[in-house]
Amino acid sequence: MTNILYVISLVVSFAIVYFLIPPFGRMAFRFDFVDKPRKDVERKLHREPIPLTASYVIFIGFFVTYLLVARDFSLQTGAIFAGGVLLLVIGTVDDWYKTKGKDFPSLPKFIVQISAAVLVYASGISFTGFYNPLSGDYVMLPVVLQFLLTILWIFGVTTVINFSDGMDGLAGGLSAISAVTLFVVALAKGQSNSAIMAIILVGVTIAYLRYNKPPAKIFMGDAGATFLGFILAVIALDGAFKQATVISLFIPILALGVPIFDNLFVVVKRMMQGKAIYQADASQAHYRLLRAGLNHKQVVMFLCLISTCLCLSSIILLLVQI
Repeated sequence: MTNILYVISLVVSFAIVYFLIPPFGRMAFRFDFVDKPRKDVERKLHREPIPLTASYVIFIGFFVTYLLVARDFSLQTGAIFAGGVLLLVIGTVDDWYKTKGKDFPSLPKFIVQISAAVLVYASGISFTGFYNPLSGDYVMLPVVLQFLLTILWIFGVTTVINFSDGMDGLAGGLSAISAVTLFVVALAKGQSNSAIMAIILVGVTIAYLRYNKPPAKIFMGDAGATFLGFILAVIALDGAFKQATVISLFIPILALGVPIFDNLFVVVKRMMQGKAIYQADASQAHYRLLRAGLNHKQVVMFLCLISTCLCLSSIILLLVQI
């Protein structure tokens, strides 16, 4: 019966996003909520105004499917929903500023993203510890460390997926590959709730990619990218990190390897150059590959291939554990 639920989750989430994106795209033009090309910004690769409304469709597709299929109206679901709404609201404000050619200050975004992470922690979804491979005992971390590591993980993944959203099809593709991996991990561990969330995320991202593949017809903006990162982080906490051994702690890190390692490099580079960490530039891997001579599609395919290899490595790690 559960296998049928996974298929239903995938199909329903895909259908909702696939059919809602066109009307939401038309609505974006009505409200002038579009990303306009700017010749002065190296990161702006498109030549036409692109709607920024995919985030709302992704949000609707995810939660409507999850509540229909899982029927999970728990405190934890409420916290994830509230956190998602917070990210959607602040992301929309940020995207609105961008439509006017302005930059929204990073402090309010930082505060809201941390708040969303705190909500999830307060609901009981957290990184509590790991199994010692030598003794077989469960090492329970001090509460302060549980809190800090949980917040750092959620905030970190939310941020790196957002930073990766600089090219048509890239953030959606990387998120889809990571979600498939987390689905396999949750299945192997018998965690049906995490598996349903992961397969729904696969459905919404694949449907979004149908419109976001190069050349993109719609963007998800900061609102959508931070939401995808937030949900991926929560799935990993509720699934792959739960009751993990020391080695299997690397499974979710590898599953999100490309955005994590790329953006760690970017952050360290910015710090060494004395730049603000949040200051957007063109130092991510996809921009470097473009400058190296690859075209748009080749860059996306290359990074998705690397991501697939890292995700397969994480599944091999999982099989070694089993």
